[in-house]
Amino acid sequence: MIPTKRAHRVAAVLAVPALLLTACGSEDSGAADDSSAPSGPVATVSGDLGAPPEITVDEDAEISEETVVEVVSEGDGAEVRDGDFVRMDVVGQVTANQMELLNTWANPEQTQGDGQAEEGGEAPRRQFVVQVGVESMIPAQATAPLVGTTVGSRVQVEGPVTEMLGDGAVNAGFSADDGMVWVFDIGATVTVDAASHVEGEQAATADGLPEITDQGDEAPAITIPEGQDPPAELQEQVLIEGDGPEITDGQGVIAQYVGVTWADGETFDSSWERGAASGFQIGTQSVVAGWDQGLAGKNVGDRVLLVIPPDLGYGDNEQANGAIPPGSTLVFVVDVIGMV
Repeated sequence: MIPTKRAHRVAAVLAVPALLLTACGSEDSGAADDSSAPSGPVATVSGDLGAPPEITVDEDAEISEETVVEVVSEGDGAEVRDGDFVRMDVVGQVTANQMELLNTWANPEQTQGDGQAEEGGEAPRRQFVVQVGVESMIPAQATAPLVGTTVGSRVQVEGPVTEMLGDGAVNAGFSADDGMVWVFDIGATVTVDAASHVEGEQAATADGLPEITDQGDEAPAITIPEGQDPPAELQEQVLIEGDGPEITDGQGVIAQYVGVTWADGETFDSSWERGAASGFQIGTQSVVAGWDQGLAGKNVGDRVLLVIPPDLGYGDNEQANGAIPPGSTLVFVVDVIGMV
């Protein structure tokens, strides 16, 4: 898991164990074979690009059994390719009761521009950074149809809820007859080898910080100083210097990373172990504060060591966060391999 602080209704749906393990679901969604089923979208998407979309659904409309894709407004930017990382605004809505599962426009304190920081210190809008056609907070089958669309486009993707969220959606309380509409506003796209990592001469870590051993194509090894208390403040060090563009608030970062707890040095998460980098946005509270503060101003191509105290991580709350005990100091090594 990326150390995110996001909490969306779609996350609760995707928490159903069967859901993240399903494929597209078109062969076993249980839908009847009906040649008279509608082939076009049942939702009407309106509103100006750059503003929240308005989604209207005819209450008597029958959702198509197949995924329907419609470019509501076509942009003139770069074409999205299979496997690209895309930064975008997203609205996800169930058609039957118009229940929103996800809306990046919903935070009134972060509604500026296209997600990028501007002069004046205003916060950029929180957006999603996902790899097209790859499972993430947004199901792979919802983003796969974005291949071939262009940056600056507003794209509507619609289909049965079992297709758009996976068959596990029924276990989450949705009817198999429900429809789901996604509206994506594509802000930027980049092609990055998701299996790559940073290369270069690695510096020794500063006194008192964990020792980091480069292991080539495997995750760097992190050794916690024996018998030493964790630092009370955020510690950051660039171990390998890159020469790519600088990261600023609002931009999407594509990174390989490995994380351990200071207390036992045990790995609780590793993109290397999953075999692919992850994307996330910086400076919008999409990730824990230690990542926002520690990665802003770094460059693509950097390998960064972060030692994050609890107040900039998951805090001292009584409940564990997955495999992370309450009050944990977190240690990450982050390879910044791209930006979008």
